[in-house]
Amino acid sequence: MPLPLILGAAAAVAGLAGVGTGIHGAVKMKEANDTMKAADSRHKRNLTKFENQNKRTNGDMDKLGSLELKILKSFETFSDVFEKIQNKPEFKQYQKNGVNIPKYDGEELKKVSIGAGVLLGGIGGAALGTAGGFAAAGATTAAVMALGTASTGTAIASLSGAAATNATLAALGGGAIAAGGGGIALGTTILGAATLGVGLLVGGVIFNFTGSSLSNKADEAWDQMKRAEAEIDRVCTYMQSLSSVAVDYTKSLDSVNHIYQAHLKRLQNIVNDMEKTDWNQFTQDERLCTENSVLLVGLLYNMCKVQLVQKAANQNELNKVNTKEINKSMADAKEILASHDFTLN
Repeated sequence: MPLPLILGAAAAVAGLAGVGTGIHGAVKMKEANDTMKAADSRHKRNLTKFENQNKRTNGDMDKLGSLELKILKSFETFSDVFEKIQNKPEFKQYQKNGVNIPKYDGEELKKVSIGAGVLLGGIGGAALGTAGGFAAAGATTAAVMALGTASTGTAIASLSGAAATNATLAALGGGAIAAGGGGIALGTTILGAATLGVGLLVGGVIFNFTGSSLSNKADEAWDQMKRAEAEIDRVCTYMQSLSSVAVDYTKSLDSVNHIYQAHLKRLQNIVNDMEKTDWNQFTQDERLCTENSVLLVGLLYNMCKVQLVQKAANQNELNKVNTKEINKSMADAKEILASHDFTLN
């Protein structure tokens, strides 16, 4: 075959090979591009899932925290009425059927009620999760701490909104990931570089690589998305558990508070309206109302003291929902409500 024909044939073969390689490269680029887009889309769905669960959990925790603070603040009203009663007996510690309620301590109740008032004043226009932060750390303890100073040396009473929550939780030694600053913790610790990595890999790098390099980057983006997804699923599972517990605990607390508020109203009528301040002049029914009121105050004090969240020992671990203590507290409430006559005649 003449040399020109041979060269021409070789050129044709080379040209076909080049086209084949180009097509293969284009296919790889398309596949890599599809992988990048899929990783980006799925990652955004995962973040939306987290944000929605975070809002639900913080909302449930806020309802509980606000209820606890309102109950604790109402103790001031109870103390004012109760202290007017003269010649009343000592109301000792209650211990029965595994339930332990401390004896009445008027001074402690006043401190708690004042502290709760301080915290309520600070969460008026605060961000989502602020009141829930107090429930996570134990509202009773948070209220007592509100009369002191935060770890920064700033009086908690002078703080407001999220600053009050953060200062109190710092003084208490921690809080919940999903309550009181969860977004910051999640962004810097839980998702970490994995979340950032997906965005960086998807965001505009596709045209800077070809062939295998682009495929490798697409695979890396997918792997990082999967790691971020695993962390988001883990945190969402934790938040779902916390949310469920918060809803159940709010119902239990609300049922006790409903009965307590009825007794408080009756006690106010006896002491303030009827002007009966001598225990010796109380009827049996009025004494029962007073005794039950003291018991209910002690029960609510204990319930508001429960920390819904146990701080993890390791910074890289999720905090834990304090299920055991929460269930015990609800069981105590159920036992007392079932074993006492709280009807008001």
